Amino acid sequence: MTSVNPVAAANTQGTASAAQQQLTVDYNAFLQLMMAQMQNQDPTNPMDASEQLSQLASFSQVEQTIQTNQKLETMLTNMSFGQVDDLIGRTVTDPNGITGVVERVEVYSDGTLLGLDNGQGILLGPGVSIS
Repeated sequence: MTSVNPVAAANTQGTASAAQQQLTVDYNAFLQLMMAQMQNQDPTNPMDASEQLSQLASFSQVEQTIQTNQKLETMLTNMSFGQVDDLIGRTVTDPNGITGVVERVEVYSDGTLLGLDNGQGILLGPGVSIS
């Protein structure tokens, strides 16, 4: 793997949180639109109730999927912390030949960054050798 910038890696954190925040805004807007639609519908030709429930169920399913993804990200992060303990003090080399001793480990939602004694960082992944 190549050397990565820790600031750039940190910027990718929280995608599930951003999705949840956007969903909350969209969900509230959806409910407001649905209420306005119900209040302003033609009483002689009302909207099909099953169609309204179908829309609400679809939106609810998306919300549940995002919450599940958040919980999975949390579990993966917690598992990563348990596994990275053994890397500190070990020598690592990436496919580009960057070598160093691991001084710190930073776990992000998209991967694990190994901070080396030479000031560089290696993203832990395929091709990285640990000795």
